[in-house]
Formats: sequence, structure tokens, C-alpha cells
Amino acid sequence: MRIGELAERAGTTPRTLRYYESRGLLPARRGSNGYRAYDESDLRLVEQIKVLQDFGFGLEETRPFVECLRAGHPEGDSCPASLAVYRRKLDELDALIGELESVRAKVRGQLERAEEARARLAAEAELPGGPEPLCELAEAALSADAAVPAHVTYENKG
Repeated sequence: MRIGELAERAGTTPRTLRYYESRGLLPARRGSNGYRAYDESDLRLVEQIKVLQDFGFGLEETRPFVECLRAGHPEGDSCPASLAVYRRKLDELDALIGELESVRAKVRGQLERAEEARARLAAEAELPGGPEPLCELAEAALSADAAVPAHVTYENKG
């Protein structure tokens, strides 16, 4: 099949396929007419690359899987090098999850602190001689039936 047909069947573009070829991931075979020639095994290579990229793998990380398929294995992840990439990717994802959990805990702490401060302000505002609202927004936030606008712009008059 020619590059346009492969691109269509794989759900990608000829430009992407030429890029894969330039990176050595897709074979650069030519027919007698000079056109690129591909077969079903090339379609399988491109599909493997796309699946891995959908999972967040970088193009270079797909190489062991492609090489495993090109070596004749039925699956691109049946070779030791592919399994090593899976392990590295899982370690990377675990680290990212850890970072996200840390950020989430900090944001939760900030929210709890802000809610406690708001509750204190509301309680103090109900007492005679309570504090003056800090600004129009604080006053609106303390009012039970007032909604704080989603976006507020400030005009600098100074």
C-alpha cells in the first residue's frame, strides 16, 4: 500500500509517517516506481506507536516496542526492552501521582484555612462592633444571599 492508504488506515497523516521513517521507526521501502511501499506489518508498527503515544509515551520510548514487532514477535511488548520501558513509565507515573497528591494536600489545606478564616469573619461581623468588611467582596461573601462574582476587575484610580 502507498503512504496515503497507510495513513488513512492508521488514522494519521502522511507527514507523520514520513517523520516516523526519518526517525527509523518505519521502514523506508520503495517500489519500482519510486513510491513508498508499506504492508500490514507496517500498519501494525504505526498502530503500536499511536497506542503508546496515547498512553503518554514519547516517540523514542516506542522504539523497543517497534523493534520487538520488527523482530517478528506477535506483540511489541513481549521483549525485555519493552518491559523495561513499561517499568520506567510506571515509575515516572508514580512520581507524578506523588507530586499531584502533595499539591492536592496543600490546596486542601489552603481551602480549609480560608474557610475557617471566612467563618471567623462571619461570626465577628454578626457581633456588635464587629470588624468592618475588608472590601466589597468580603462584604458580599459574608452576606448569606449574595453571590460573589466569578470574575471581578479592579480599576486602579491611584
